[in-house]
Amino acid sequence: MMHVVLAHETDFAGWRTAARSLAPAGVQPQDVVWSVREGADLLAVPAPPPVGAASFSVPRALLELAETAVQARDPERFALLYTLLFRVHAGERHLLDQATDPTVHRVSGLARSVRRDTDKMRAFLRFREVVEPEGTRHVGWFEPEHYILEANAPFFVRRFATMLWSILTPYRSAHWDGETLSFGPGADRTQVPDDDALEAYWRAYYRSIFNPARLKVAAMTSEMPRKYWKNLPEAAAIPTLIRTAQQRTAAMVEQTPMPSRPPRKSAPLPVPEGQPAGLAAIAQEAARCRRCPLWERATQTVFGEGARDAAMMLVGEQPGDQEDLAGRPFVGPAGQLLDRALQEAGIDRTRLYVTNAVKHFKFEPRGKRRIHQKPDSGEIAACKFWLDQELAEVSPRLTVLLGASAARAVLGRAVTIWRERGRAIPLSANATAFVTVHPSFLLRLPDEAAKRHEYAAFVRDLREAARLAG
Repeated sequence: MMHVVLAHETDFAGWRTAARSLAPAGVQPQDVVWSVREGADLLAVPAPPPVGAASFSVPRALLELAETAVQARDPERFALLYTLLFRVHAGERHLLDQATDPTVHRVSGLARSVRRDTDKMRAFLRFREVVEPEGTRHVGWFEPEHYILEANAPFFVRRFATMLWSILTPYRSAHWDGETLSFGPGADRTQVPDDDALEAYWRAYYRSIFNPARLKVAAMTSEMPRKYWKNLPEAAAIPTLIRTAQQRTAAMVEQTPMPSRPPRKSAPLPVPEGQPAGLAAIAQEAARCRRCPLWERATQTVFGEGARDAAMMLVGEQPGDQEDLAGRPFVGPAGQLLDRALQEAGIDRTRLYVTNAVKHFKFEPRGKRRIHQKPDSGEIAACKFWLDQELAEVSPRLTVLLGASAARAVLGRAVTIWRERGRAIPLSANATAFVTVHPSFLLRLPDEAAKRHEYAAFVRDLREAARLAG
């Protein structure tokens, strides 16, 4: 039995060095025990000297996955990662493409959980001022689920390069003095001051951006879990804002006149019978669709468009305000962001087929605006009549599901994006689905740093989708 001792909980370099020695030597994963220095076996022995290291290489995707998953708070993570590396070295070069493989599935889940924790830290960490002899230091407290501090510290260095700061977590702390980033032992919540002038700033800022008319408590607590509230100064205002939301919404509606209804572009006709052949014929029939009540208020049906023989189809939720007026999918702000991401991912939109799960714009009039409303399961089911025909006509190798509504329409079940994101899901012998976020999600993020991070992740998803589509 081989015992490998790593320097600390996120010692990726140490794991990589040991793994690159063990795998070429033929050391089986079940014959290696991994531990960190604090809990290491006193009889631990070093790994054997490198064997054939010069000719040993693994796909970059595996190393990127390992760098993320090594931060997970899972005692088996080093062993799981070595298992993947050993199998790749043994000849399974496309192992990561097998999303249903138990080890791949588990490690990918660890990586997703780490990425979520990273996003939460960047969104919910708050600094408080502490006056020191050398100047004002900003101290922040965060309780991550995983060992993410070391990997995240450079992000905060770039973002707050001109101020002195310390980030304290239960297992480790990070400190920036304006020139050098250093790490120390863990801390506890009592080492962070209770209040300062920044508290009032955060509360005022949150009240100013809070829109009572768009309040959805379940969605809010999903994006901002209650366990983080105790460390967020603005969270103190949330109960009052929720309690008064209905009253404030009514006041907003009374202050602005309702808009006139947009002109209708098609006269009511019966629901079509049968399934017309050809995309053009299907689009003509869909223009007369009365399968659910959404047609009554929408300007027109917004059908899909793109290459008839596309290898990849993108499915969104529903048309927005600009799509409803133009009669084309993804031409508004979300569509413009999608176009930019596709270009960065090296994907030509003209070679895709782009559509939506629901073909009519569902909205709520508010003042002079029409505010998007999420379609319900009945409306998604009614419009599946058209989506199924588009899928049958185009027959894409890969269907990219942009958001939960698109995923529900194609997969026939409720989907949690963060659990399914980035995973190839078989639809049939020749077709696969791939779940990612809807570009409108990126537009709603209030923090610019979070927007950049999520946009980069979205581009990575599109690149992976293009690879899967061939």
